[in-house]
Amino acid sequence: MSETVFTYSAPSLKFGSGSSSEVGHDLVGLVGTSVARGEGRVLLITDAGVAATGHPDRIAGEIATHGLGVTTYDGVRVEPTDASLLEAIEFARAEGPFHAIVAVGGGSAIDTAKAVNLLTTNPGELMDYINAPVGKARPPVEPLLPLVAIPTTTGTGSESTTICVLDVLSLKVKTGISHVALRPRLAVVDPSLTMSQPAMVTAAAGMDILCHALESYTARWFGDFDAKRPEERVPYCGANPVADMWSEKSLSLLAGSFRTAVGEGSSVEAREQMALAATFAGLGFGNAGVHIPHAGAYPIAGRVRDYRPAGYPDDPGGHGIVPHGMAVSLTAPEAFRFTFDASPERHLHAARLLEPGVEGDGPDVLPGVLARLMSDIAIPNGLAEVGFGENDVDDLVEGALKQQRLLATAPKEVTPDDLAGVFRGSMEHW
Repeated sequence: MSETVFTYSAPSLKFGSGSSSEVGHDLVGLVGTSVARGEGRVLLITDAGVAATGHPDRIAGEIATHGLGVTTYDGVRVEPTDASLLEAIEFARAEGPFHAIVAVGGGSAIDTAKAVNLLTTNPGELMDYINAPVGKARPPVEPLLPLVAIPTTTGTGSESTTICVLDVLSLKVKTGISHVALRPRLAVVDPSLTMSQPAMVTAAAGMDILCHALESYTARWFGDFDAKRPEERVPYCGANPVADMWSEKSLSLLAGSFRTAVGEGSSVEAREQMALAATFAGLGFGNAGVHIPHAGAYPIAGRVRDYRPAGYPDDPGGHGIVPHGMAVSLTAPEAFRFTFDASPERHLHAARLLEPGVEGDGPDVLPGVLARLMSDIAIPNGLAEVGFGENDVDDLVEGALKQQRLLATAPKEVTPDDLAGVFRGSMEHW
């Protein structure tokens, strides 16, 4: 019997320049006036780079004017690991208890805040909650604190989703924690906070937006899954009419703003359009799901050797870094060439939303649109440019196969040989 039900959830959303100056007011509504006027305490989570912009201090000061004490943790690691999450969790346990958590930063800060929220309110260890087969995929048993997510990058959509992404260092694999309880209570999207993004950060994070929208739009249709009982339904339920609407609008916004936002970082209009695109894509993929490019991105990021892109901080351990959005994009052209025959009309419609007037009706149309965009915004020309080769293919396939939660959402069955073909075809795109 086929599934006849899809679910849709999203956080409360506040959007617009200056919206981050109202967070104190919003928190009082979340924790209650009596808490705010008494011993209410907020944990603000950010990273050193964002802290240097002054935004977290300004936001902390605004929160304090509403009677809430603020403790700041600025030790978030860009591209979190199990070790960096544990450091943040231990800090929160030592400094708590808290009544709410505020994340200020990119996906790394927001994902770290999700993990801190989970492990300071629920029993057990980090591996208990990490997705199977890497972890035990245990659901939380206690309520989490109100989490307010304030993104300072345009891309991850983490402010809208139920996902926390991390590298498990001992296994050299990127994986995640997924549960509806992790979704922030409120997303505050203030485009003015993204104005200082370096060009490569804008490019990589923007490719994450793009792939969120494309993957959710081309995901397996919700009605093609087997019917489930209510308690069996997962946040990623497959493409559906509501998620489609957000994904299509995100692609249209990207078509008019992406290249400008990268090339002319001071364009307020382009930054606002990118922030809207990121929000819309998050509202889409946070319910429909993502598939092959994201599954492939996890081992790419987890197994990188010494590649370091411009605009990103050096890893304190001396490791290389392929930012998440960049890692996702590196296999996207080939992945969508592979999935084309599952839904040709969707792939072609998406291509024309991104590049109006593009000609053709075959499997190379969308990959061509993506390759041209990636080249224009200086994304690396495939896996070879970030240090991978033919000898790495089996290892990358092994890592991608651990992401069954994502591969299950692909519009067609994905075998190990299929993944190997995607990785081999992604060594060079132009």
